[in-house]
Formats: sequence, C-alpha cells, structure tokens
Amino acid sequence: MARNRRLILSSPSEVWDLLSDGHRYGEWVSGTQQVTAADPHWPEVGARLQVRVGLGPLVLDDTCVVRICEPQRRLELEARADPFGAARIAMNLIPWGENTLFVLDWHPLRGHGIRMHGLPVDHVVSIRNGMMLTKLARIAVREHREGVGSAAPGTPGG
Repeated sequence: MARNRRLILSSPSEVWDLLSDGHRYGEWVSGTQQVTAADPHWPEVGARLQVRVGLGPLVLDDTCVVRICEPQRRLELEARADPFGAARIAMNLIPWGENTLFVLDWHPLRGHGIRMHGLPVDHVVSIRNGMMLTKLARIAVREHREGVGSAAPGTPGG
C-alpha cells in the first residue's frame, strides 16, 4: 500500500468541493488526460467517472467507481484500468485547525498490480500521488484565497 499525507491550507469543505466535482479530476489527478464522463450524482456510492489516462500516445480508458462516500470526510474509489486490474483509492479529510490533513491510500485489488505490488511499485505510486496532492493543494489554496479575497468590504475577508 502506498500512503501519502498532505496538509492543505483550506477547510475540509473547500477540499471536498474539489473532490465532489468529477469533471475537475483532470486538473489534479496525475496522468489524467481527460474526464470523458461523470455521473451527475458524483460522488454518491455507485457513481462513475470515465477518464482517459496515459502519457503521450500511450493511453487507456479508466473507470472510477465510488465505493464509500462520507461527505467532507471520506471518499473511497475503485479505479479500474483494464487490462492492468484495479486499485482501491481511499481519501480521508481530517480537520486540522482551519485546514485539512489529506490522507491518500492506494492499494491494488486485482490484476497485474497485485503481482507487482511491493516496495518498488509502492514507491513509484507514492511519488505520483505526492505530485497529485501538491496539485490538489495548490488548487484548493488558490480557490480559498479567491473566495476570501472576493468577500464584500466589511465582511470577513473583505
């Protein structure tokens, strides 16, 4: 299992807003070239995202299915990338003062990932997931600042 943690200088509700918009996954999920479809009830349990992932001309279509959803706290996905198999991606948002401690766990469920699972693969996945969390944090902080900066004069943040 690969585990990453990142303190995001935004509230859990602001981070959740990003997670709950399936069309925005391409902005922060490394390797995503395009979100081709998102169920309108994303991120409810059973909702799906169809994404095209890859590098350069090497692409494949992936499906993410929501397995667990606890708004503003926890989101668990099963990401399937045939013929390679599937992985469990668990995202936990822990309030940390006014900010969010984001914990991301990745674990292969079936397919080639199971056979290759171990320290070298987990290390590579950890690097990728760290880059993802950096992108997510930058977006969340930028939108937090824009939200605070756009408040009317005389209101908090204005």
